Amino acid sequence: MPHVRSGDTKADTARLLVVLLSFAWGFNWIAAAIALREVPPWSLRFAGSGIGCVILFAAGWAAGYNLRVPRGERIHVMVAGLFNVAAFQIFSAFAQLTGATSRAIIITYSMPIWTTILSRLLLRERLTPIRLLAFALCVVGLTILLWPLIAAQGLPVSVLFSFGCALSWSIATVYIKWMKVTVEPLTNAAWQLLFGFVFIAAGTFFFDGYPRLWPLHTDAVLAVLFVAVFGVGLAHFLWWSIVGRLSAITASIGSLMTPVLAVIASAVLLGERPSLSDIIGFAMIFSAAACVLLQPNVKHREMPE
Repeated sequence: MPHVRSGDTKADTARLLVVLLSFAWGFNWIAAAIALREVPPWSLRFAGSGIGCVILFAAGWAAGYNLRVPRGERIHVMVAGLFNVAAFQIFSAFAQLTGATSRAIIITYSMPIWTTILSRLLLRERLTPIRLLAFALCVVGLTILLWPLIAAQGLPVSVLFSFGCALSWSIATVYIKWMKVTVEPLTNAAWQLLFGFVFIAAGTFFFDGYPRLWPLHTDAVLAVLFVAVFGVGLAHFLWWSIVGRLSAITASIGSLMTPVLAVIASAVLLGERPSLSDIIGFAMIFSAAACVLLQPNVKHREMPE
């Protein structure tokens, strides 16, 4: 009987968990769409980020992670939390509320390309031929995706919210690099969630008066819990716990599975039918993201969604 090394077993387990996490993040979009039928966007994100934050801190503490952020870096983590958690989550909720979930997903996952462009402008990172190809694919894909919509009805507000998702994620990612934040990724994610929740809580009480989480039907309650427990708390904990055990390519393939699963699930479970321009645009944007994420020997420390 062949001997199986423990390292190989751990890597195989990590790969399996990445696949499961892709399902968790992919179906997170579907759960949010179901919850938004009854829950206002601010209240949904209040529950999701609040419960998820508690779970992430508890899991990190139980696993023995150092959850302390150096004093000089707290303000930088707070700024990242404003964009990466609060802005991203609110924009994504309003994008789904005002338009098709599948289209919101497609546009949102152009985010690695905008990160590349911002990194060039602010961090002076080199634009390699692969990155230039990715940018070209992204621009062409977005043009194919959006032109029929603009020609028919002007620029839909849902598209603007989706771009807000992509740009807020990219801004946070580049900001963390720019400020040379050294805090460990899981600790960074936990505190970003906490600071993001504070911003979301303020917005919830300002716009909704109070978190409007009752009365709800059972499917809405389950959807909110899925977003909070799996889409935010446990998913982020497991991702940052296992990503260090995998190669950059393997981890990135896992994150690329999320939009594919989410778009397929939106068609099957939400009854959405992407148009031909949606499908072509998605294929090109996905290819662009793959060009960025699948570069050899490049580790990605950003928070995936």
